[in-house]
Amino acid sequence: MNVRTKIPNIETNYYEYIRPMIEEYGAIDMAQGYTGFHCSPRLIELVGKHLSEGLNQLSPCEGEYILRDRLSKKIHSLYGRIYNPETEITITSGSAQAIYTAISSFVKEGEEVLIFEPANINYAAAVEMCAAQPVFVPMKSPDFHIDWEEAQKLVSTKTSMLIINTPHAPTGWSMSEIDMLRLQRLVNGTKIIILSEETFEHIVFDGEVHQSMSQYPVLAERSICVFSFGETYHITGWQMGYCVAPAELMQKFRKVHQVILYSVNSPFQLALADFLTEEDEYRKLNSFYQHKRNLFTSFFEDSKYKLVPSKGTFFQLIDFSSVSNVTDREFALSLIENHGVASVPLSIFCHERSKKQIVRVNFAKPDEVLKEAASRLLKV
Repeated sequence: MNVRTKIPNIETNYYEYIRPMIEEYGAIDMAQGYTGFHCSPRLIELVGKHLSEGLNQLSPCEGEYILRDRLSKKIHSLYGRIYNPETEITITSGSAQAIYTAISSFVKEGEEVLIFEPANINYAAAVEMCAAQPVFVPMKSPDFHIDWEEAQKLVSTKTSMLIINTPHAPTGWSMSEIDMLRLQRLVNGTKIIILSEETFEHIVFDGEVHQSMSQYPVLAERSICVFSFGETYHITGWQMGYCVAPAELMQKFRKVHQVILYSVNSPFQLALADFLTEEDEYRKLNSFYQHKRNLFTSFFEDSKYKLVPSKGTFFQLIDFSSVSNVTDREFALSLIENHGVASVPLSIFCHERSKKQIVRVNFAKPDEVLKEAASRLLKV
């Protein structure tokens, strides 16, 4: 039977494709975007507490109030903006669901959405499912920064949304204050909505601080900011996140949210609300992951590989152009089969197959795993 689909060109998830290979060859998995660490025993204890209390009914569509209230206080302390927990914060099933819901809420057929590439493949897929057109803005090597003049040229009367991801996965680039001001100039005088994925807000290196849309009043008034508990608390598999936006935008977001999902796991929400008081859990992440980055990149200082140190996230790009002349996908598959290391070709994050010979690895691993992975890579 010839079955029609709304997204005919989307490929099978790359990780699902390589999963059997990782198992077959016993490869170190540096491909998937999860943290290789256990979450706090205290958080597990709190989950058990709320499960045992039998509070297993559906939470409100917008999420448990106590969690939204504590998130409001946290955001205010970090970025100086107060989001009303009643009308401007919604708990979601991870960042991906929040992103899809936001795009579905505001992007209409025939409109255009600016996407900076490399990018999460879910961005363009969601835009296309709304019968809208993704407009790709290539980020500039070697650090993959945004060329704002080029972005400005691609803005049209059809542009309804612009998607920002900072700190940026997969490249590790992070927006500066100057970037935020350039973005502000770009959207000034338009009705463009900003969808800002900030899931790695607590993982920024070298003394820099995360630049959130919420701390710039002009940007915050038109932004939906998406955050995640997963990367913050080493619970990526729980799929717990949240988004914030001005009440007018959030009202529209919630109408779609209740159709797609309605509500998120209530005992886990209550546990996270209690755990938010443990501020050291997220304040220590910068130094924790900077050590991981520095350790991993130090192994390659005298090698043929080229590494531009990540400015944020727990991802590192590796340029292998001086090591091999094959494509990034061929190189990544060869690493699994012949050297026991799983990585991700950069080209899967681009709508057109990139000719750049770069793979991405995840350094959220124990030190001994990073050392062994580097040893294997250096044998190529």
